[in-house]
Amino acid sequence: MSAAPAPACPGPAGRPAGDVTVEAAPGVWVAWARTAAVSEHPADLADVRGRPRWRRRQSLAARGLLRALLAEVCPGTEGVALSADVRGRPALKGLPALGVSLSHDGPSGTSGDLGGDLVAAAVAPGRRVGVDVQLPPCPDVPAGLVRRCLRERAGELSSLPAGRRALEFAWVWTVQEACVKADGTGIAGRPWSLDIPVRPGTGTLGDLTWIALRHLSVHPVSCAFGDLRAR
Repeated sequence: MSAAPAPACPGPAGRPAGDVTVEAAPGVWVAWARTAAVSEHPADLADVRGRPRWRRRQSLAARGLLRALLAEVCPGTEGVALSADVRGRPALKGLPALGVSLSHDGPSGTSGDLGGDLVAAAVAPGRRVGVDVQLPPCPDVPAGLVRRCLRERAGELSSLPAGRRALEFAWVWTVQEACVKADGTGIAGRPWSLDIPVRPGTGTLGDLTWIALRHLSVHPVSCAFGDLRAR
């Protein structure tokens, strides 16, 4: 039996889902926000039960943004429960051809607000997709981590002033993370081993296309996507 086709997704027609909602590539929508309404979907609440309060807050905010983005670009799908596909990627139950991804970053703690958090979501009908957001390491990124993630490019990053170095490292890491999310490999995909240039813009990695949305966001946000049939 063939998989159900992706639903028709006409794209944004009203209020943006997050602080920013963009069509990063034809048919690939990404939204991100520093504040987002947390999801109250019963399945989402059940999924985060038992996690630390701050992790629940971040996860539900990311899911809330994803559902808002779905309501904006694929009306009628925002109430579908999330599950995971065979590779561990988030998926909408019964809609495997509608690619979705979400991300969050921020400090741990027990604060009840989202003042220090950043969340993102992506929707891509007929594609597999990954999105990642990162707040730059503060006050700087450890030299060992720079060498691990950038290898022969480490010198180029290390020559930058500390604040700029941390920001550009975060941009590289968002691309690396978005790629392994789109591929469904996660940490097992060794994101730190992916060859991404300093000051990334856009490029390809295997059968994936990646885009660092640096022309649209002051916060590091990147997405990656590929055809569903490609493995």
